[in-house]
Parts: sequence; structure tokens; C-alpha cells
Amino acid sequence: MAAASAVRPFSWLSASYFAHIGFFNPYLPLWLKELGYGLLAISVLTSVQSATRLFAPYGWGWLSDHTGERVRLLRYGATVALLASLGLWFDLGTTGLFLVLLMMFTHTSGMMPMSEAALAHLVSRDGSFDARRYGRVRVWGSIGFLVTVVVAGAWFEHTGMSSFPAWTLATLAAVALSTWRLPDAREPVHIEQARPRIWPVLRQPPVAWFFAAVFFHVLAHIFIYIFLSLYLDSLGYSKTVIGLLWALSVAIEVGWFFTQGRWLPRLTLPAWLVLAAGLMALRMGITASLASSLAVLVLAQALHAITFAAHHTVCIAWISEHFPGRLRGRGQALYAVLGYGLPGVVGGLIGGLLSSALGLASVFWLSSACGAVAALCALRVWWLRRS
Repeated sequence: MAAASAVRPFSWLSASYFAHIGFFNPYLPLWLKELGYGLLAISVLTSVQSATRLFAPYGWGWLSDHTGERVRLLRYGATVALLASLGLWFDLGTTGLFLVLLMMFTHTSGMMPMSEAALAHLVSRDGSFDARRYGRVRVWGSIGFLVTVVVAGAWFEHTGMSSFPAWTLATLAAVALSTWRLPDAREPVHIEQARPRIWPVLRQPPVAWFFAAVFFHVLAHIFIYIFLSLYLDSLGYSKTVIGLLWALSVAIEVGWFFTQGRWLPRLTLPAWLVLAAGLMALRMGITASLASSLAVLVLAQALHAITFAAHHTVCIAWISEHFPGRLRGRGQALYAVLGYGLPGVVGGLIGGLLSSALGLASVFWLSSACGAVAALCALRVWWLRRS
């Protein structure tokens, strides 16, 4: 019972944070489109989130290590992001909007790495990562995403995108409130001389190839986050259908997180990386070529259980294994930076240029190619671990 009560506040934070992401990420491009921005400008503005992940997660992780005030930092970040979101209500021009998004994302992009590091410690038993307990917490994030992506899709379909700033304010208010449910405890300050060095771990070939596989795998996913809603909208799908397709992938994700304890032990972590990347290449290939068929899109979205949910848990388990103890926070921050920050910036800029020149379908062909490269990197990890 004590263990359950210890992780329950993380369920609230996960649910509210991903409820915010569930409406914000899929519909931000459509809101920007309604404001009159072109594809290149949309790709740049939506890449701000990824750009902040190049520096914010590691910066917040470093600050929490040196102050021990992890919970206070989470509360501060959520509150500043909430206040910054008020700028979305005003016509500030492209530069002003860029600065508002920069302020918001700088203060939210470090929240999940700090939370994941603490949660991974809580759900580990005898030094071993417990995928079942982790999944039972992380599933609430998926449920939060599922609810808002469906409700927001239907709402925007009937009322238009003008209420987007109000949705942002409401969901960030929920995130801020959830941080106050976390136990108000100050963690021990880590003495610099006593902390292990991270570079020897990064120089290990399996770890280096792991991050290469993560980079290309998440790069393939980034194109979904930025361009899928625009792509489906260009094909004539309604916002309700777009929201339902997003919801389908998350519903599958919920099922995976809830039952992953029985599936993950059947393969090694590197084998799961290979399978997830291979299916990612397949998913994006059929999205690029057959998206006019709703049945094919349903199949592609169903693969999200492996291409995202299984892949995410395997990455958290891998980092928990290779970055234990006082390395865990920095390992999670590197996962956010190398796995989401850098791919997000690269994907947004390249995708914007490519879609402007060759159309939106070309972005998903590139995504399929990235999945194939990720599979090759994951095969290298698998081979090195076997050797």
C-alpha cells in the first residue's frame, strides 16, 4: 500500500501532462495554419519544443542535482509555463509567438525527465526495473492524452480553432495543480566529487549505438507529431476523424502499458529495439503510400503499441540499467536531449523544407527511411550485446 501511495502522485502528473500534450501537439499545426502560417513557418514554430529539449532537460537535471529541490523546480516550471501561455491570447506576430512558445517549452520540457528519473527509482526492485509497475503509472499519461485528443478534435471540428489558447491555459493549470500533489520532499544534494562520470558510459559501444538507434527512431516519430494532422487534413479527413485516429493509437498504447509486464520478458531489450524500428519503417511506408484508405490508416496507427509504447519502456529500462544511481537523472536527460530534442529540431526543419518542395507524403517516406536506419543501429546493439 505504501508503495502504491508513493507512485500515485506521479500518475496524476503523468495524466495531466500528457492530457496537455494530447491536445497541444496534434492541433498546434492546425491552429497555426488557421492563423495563416505556411508549412515552413509551422514546422519552425512546432520545432521550438524540440529545440528546448537540446538544453532544458539537462539544465533542469543539473539544477535539481545541485539543489535537491526537484519538486519545487517542477512546480516552478509548471507555473511559469502556465503564465507564459497567456501570450497565446494576443496577436504578437511570428517573433512574439516564437518567444511565447520558447518560454513555455523551456519550462515544461524538463518536467518529464525529472519525473521519469524519480519514478524509475521508485518502481525498481532489487536494482531491477519493474516494467509492470512502471506501465501501471505511465498508462495514466496515455489515458490523459486519449481523452483530450478525442474531445479536442470534436470541439475544434464544431467550433473552430479559436479556443486553442483557452485549452492551453486549462491543461497547463491542471499540470501545475498536479505538481502540488507530489510529496514536498527535498532530496539529498549530490556532491560533485562523489558523483560518477557519465562519459565512460557513453563511450561504451552498445550505449553509443543505442542512442544512435533512438535518434533515428524518434526522428521517424517526430514527423508524425508535426505533420500527420496536416497530412490527413490535406487528404480531406475531418478534425473529428483526425482526433479519432490519434485516439486509436493511444488506446492501443494504453493496452500495451497495462499488459506489458507479460510481453516484454519474451524478448531482450535490443531485440525489442529492432522489432520497434522495423515496424516503424513499415508504419510510415504505408502511411506515405496508402493514407487515402481509412482501413490502412487504422492498421498503421495500431502499430503504435510497439513503435512508441514498447520502444519507450525499453528505452527507460535500458537507461535505468546503464545509468544507475546518481547517473540516472543525467541518463534520462540525455535521452530527452539526444532522443527528442535533436531529432525534433532536425525533423521539423527538414520536414518543412521537404513538404514545401515535394508535398506532405514525402515527409513520411523519409520517416520510413529513418525507421530502417534505426533498425540497423538496433541490430548493432543486439549484436554487441550477444558478443
